[in-house]
Amino acid sequence: MSVRRLAEEQPETFAFTPESEALCAEILAKYPEGRQASAVISLLWIAQKQNDYWLPKPAIELVAERLGMAYIRVLEIATFYTMFNLAPVGRFYIQMCGTTPCLLAGSEGLAAILRRRVGEQGVVTPDGLFSWREVECLGACCNAPMVQINDDYYEDLNPERFEKLLDDLAAGRPVEIGSQTGRVSSEPIGGLTSLTTLYGADGRHGPLSMPVTTQARG
Repeated sequence: MSVRRLAEEQPETFAFTPESEALCAEILAKYPEGRQASAVISLLWIAQKQNDYWLPKPAIELVAERLGMAYIRVLEIATFYTMFNLAPVGRFYIQMCGTTPCLLAGSEGLAAILRRRVGEQGVVTPDGLFSWREVECLGACCNAPMVQINDDYYEDLNPERFEKLLDDLAAGRPVEIGSQTGRVSSEPIGGLTSLTTLYGADGRHGPLSMPVTTQARG
């Protein structure tokens, strides 16, 4: 793993918003007294989301103080897990899965588009809209290749669909979350080939139970 360091330019202070404070209180209430340090990753994540998806030093210090932990311990966690961004990212932070299923399905084509339109990994575009990073498996292998942008997954991509997605985001147009081909969940590309009588011919509608038949035994 490469060395991960905090950004050179840091805000002077950080404070949780009332909404973030409520989330922190809800999470801390799940732990018995003396075990609040177990919430460190959750509180760091709340801080990162509040701060435009990157984690500044004052936020790490605040979480350490809130949990009664040594600052160095919280810093170790923030710099170890790559889910925490230690420097500013674009308004649309793109995590491109480069693990084997996505690679075999064409993620290299997505990476080429990102290098052309955005730049190298970790670079924020001059307009502040985009930055990206290649990550390990995001758990949507059946719908590869895919990317995660902020909190949402965009699946079944190809270069043309990905270009359109970036164009729409940049222009402020609405985008469709999930499969970009209209697939439901992880069903086959051509539609369901099994359980069609249970849920209906289109795999989406129909009775939720099947009649049960019994056979008398002699």
